[in-house]
Amino acid sequence: MDIFGVPLLALMGQVLIGLINGSFYALLSLGLAIIFGLLRVVNFAHGAQYMFGAFVAWLLLNKAGLGYWWALLIAPLVVAAIGVAVERTMLSRLYRIDHLYSLMFTFGLGLVIQGVFLGQYGSAGMPYTIPEQLAGGHNLGFMFLPHYRVWVIVASLAICIATWFLIERTRLGGYLRAATENQKLVQAFGVNVPRMLTLTYAAAVGIAAFAGVMAAPIYQVAPLMGTEMIIVVFAVVVIGGMGSIFGSIVAGFGLGLVEGLTKVYYPEAAGVVVFVMMALVILVKPNGLFANKSEISA
Repeated sequence: MDIFGVPLLALMGQVLIGLINGSFYALLSLGLAIIFGLLRVVNFAHGAQYMFGAFVAWLLLNKAGLGYWWALLIAPLVVAAIGVAVERTMLSRLYRIDHLYSLMFTFGLGLVIQGVFLGQYGSAGMPYTIPEQLAGGHNLGFMFLPHYRVWVIVASLAICIATWFLIERTRLGGYLRAATENQKLVQAFGVNVPRMLTLTYAAAVGIAAFAGVMAAPIYQVAPLMGTEMIIVVFAVVVIGGMGSIFGSIVAGFGLGLVEGLTKVYYPEAAGVVVFVMMALVILVKPNGLFANKSEISA
């Protein structure tokens, strides 16, 4: 069976790949949106922190014998703890000066993290085994559906929806949104805003690390895996709207699908379709498609 001249098996395969990529785009752009929305920092280290999470999982498996499920718990906590130290000792000192300094700091931090792992492990990818519980898949007749791919999509959606709910529908989310408008007023109500900023940064980079662990069995673990991903993710954030939680989620999954379908119908454009869409969105709506609905915006 063909759909617009493309076999159904090939089409559904690319849709699945698009959803997988979209899952990681959504998770990473979600973290970027949170950090930018509250801290007003463009976190160029986000790709390195995503890679860091994958390496923590790989090290836990090969050095400590702890498998995938432990890594999903421990890796985000490790990266978040390092994020707390970075935010408290260095990044917090840059909030009150020109945003260019925090941008350059995170850019340099990402290069340092990447350089450390490049020097230690080289640029070649290292395999990470799919957990036994998620091995195999189901034959649906028109395609084979791997269990692990389904898990990645479902887990990503769950985290995205939970994060949106936390920020949009809870008291804590109200404090977060209020702090973007007037930090002094929020502090006057007894809220420790500096601590809230620190925990927000830690949570966002923890999400990146969680995504890195989930990506390890699919893309392999390599020092440059974050660099390759983050370029597209920044385009996704711009399209969705800087600081928009909802925009990051929708744009992440949507652009993953568009990229997957482009590989079927016009493979030559697959590598640039996201950037072409970014350019078109900037021309029509410079603040992004969902900028007016940003859950965290100044």
